[in-house]
Amino acid sequence: MALPLLPGSEQNGQSHPAPRRGLRVVLLGAVATAALTGALTTGFVSPHSAIAETAAPIAAQAPSVSPVSFADVVDSVRHAVVSVKVKITETADASDDDDDNSDSPRPGQIPRLQPGDPLERFFKRFGQPGAPHQFGQGGPGKPHMAQAQGSGFIISSDGYVVTNNHVVEKATDVTLTTDDGKTLHATVVGADKKTDLALLKIKEDGSYPHVKFSSATPRVGDWVIAVGNPFGLGGTVTAGIVSARGRDIGAGPYDDFLQIDAPVNRGNSGGPTFNTQGDVVGVNTAIFSPSGGSVGIGFAIPSETAQSIIATLKDKGSVARGWIGVQIQPVTDEIADSLGLKSSKGALVADAQENSPAKEAGIKSGDIILGVNGERIDGPRDLAKKVAALGPGKKADLLYWHDGSEKTVAVKLGSLPDEKEAAKPAALQDNSAIAGLGLKLAPASSVQGAGNDGVVVADIDPEGSAAQKGLRVGDLILEAGGRAVSKPSEIAAIIADAKKEGRKAVLLRVKSGEGTRFVAVATNPAS
Repeated sequence: MALPLLPGSEQNGQSHPAPRRGLRVVLLGAVATAALTGALTTGFVSPHSAIAETAAPIAAQAPSVSPVSFADVVDSVRHAVVSVKVKITETADASDDDDDNSDSPRPGQIPRLQPGDPLERFFKRFGQPGAPHQFGQGGPGKPHMAQAQGSGFIISSDGYVVTNNHVVEKATDVTLTTDDGKTLHATVVGADKKTDLALLKIKEDGSYPHVKFSSATPRVGDWVIAVGNPFGLGGTVTAGIVSARGRDIGAGPYDDFLQIDAPVNRGNSGGPTFNTQGDVVGVNTAIFSPSGGSVGIGFAIPSETAQSIIATLKDKGSVARGWIGVQIQPVTDEIADSLGLKSSKGALVADAQENSPAKEAGIKSGDIILGVNGERIDGPRDLAKKVAALGPGKKADLLYWHDGSEKTVAVKLGSLPDEKEAAKPAALQDNSAIAGLGLKLAPASSVQGAGNDGVVVADIDPEGSAAQKGLRVGDLILEAGGRAVSKPSEIAAIIADAKKEGRKAVLLRVKSGEGTRFVAVATNPAS
């Protein structure tokens, strides 16, 4: 069963979930309290062994010995780690109340409690949705104060502090608590929602203990130490290893997380992950969890990403990213085969937006972007990161595949606009069938609200090959095999022709509520 990734700063004693591709992710407000230490044992081969004398070892490098205790490292960094507490103003949503002002709760809602009720203190302590409003802290639509907490770390002697955006978002007041219990006040210098990073500045003058980002990229298997404020308990240290790199957890277009198994929990959001030299290798942000607690799968923003974003926030207060204006998707083996490509690397352009830099440069739907400024890309995420890093107004040379050959075009990058909510597809019906794919199709012109271009998916067999490729009822097929279609029979003919030519798949250009994309369907689904 898929589990959600939750946001992790604690507010009113509860974590506020954010959808993460059906997973349950906790944007950490915390790190778990179990500390891990251990000695590393090494095997040896007897010098008297004939094998030892004549054969070279398969593994060229012996593992380096790690410290039995992390105490020295912790002593050198813990004074730079702070607990972050913020006050935010929230407005109770009138929709949370029943229209008839009934005292009976709706399903999933806690009952209204009168002041003095024995359960009032319980819900105030442990937090439930809507609790502040129910305890006389303001009626529908009236603002009330709430609290959130997380972690952070000082990166300069003059008091700049790194934390997560979701910890300080909408904050009206930010206070920091140091390892020795001192309370400091801070202001938000800038924040970046897409990478979930924020930069604070301590108001009080002074020279503060600080840590630095690591210049070395950690390897999978390296020891790491997490320090933070789990569940508001205060400075807590845990340890583990780097479990994986480059994780995409669906948090945003620039996901590139370190996965660590050092126990982290709500309240650890924004806290640092250190290597054994005491340098920051990551900023703790989320955990994979069925219950909201640590199960040994945590995610941290890599230091190389954090350094770049934090430097920009310090300089400008916000992050402006480059934009070319395309909807992109991965290139599967089937898509590559249908377009005559030998490799599945690159980003397939599902749609080039009107008045975008890509559209003006001649990039079209069906093109595959292969590289930026002479560097080949692996896939859509790599393209998004490279273009974003260049910044608005810069020029980029895009290498792309068009009509069977590689081409290069210069594009002047725009500025990434605010995200817009995609329109939902209309309900559709029809009775035409495409044999073997498990589809019932209809001309768009015959379906009210579908427009005049394309063919509508009116029904689909959930066990069929088209459903397995992600097609859904309401999708609009605009092209098949690079040709515009308006009738189901045209799609059937194109698939039949491709099968005769020995092609394994046909590329469909499909429009849905989530945007436009390409789907490769097999010419012989039964094979």
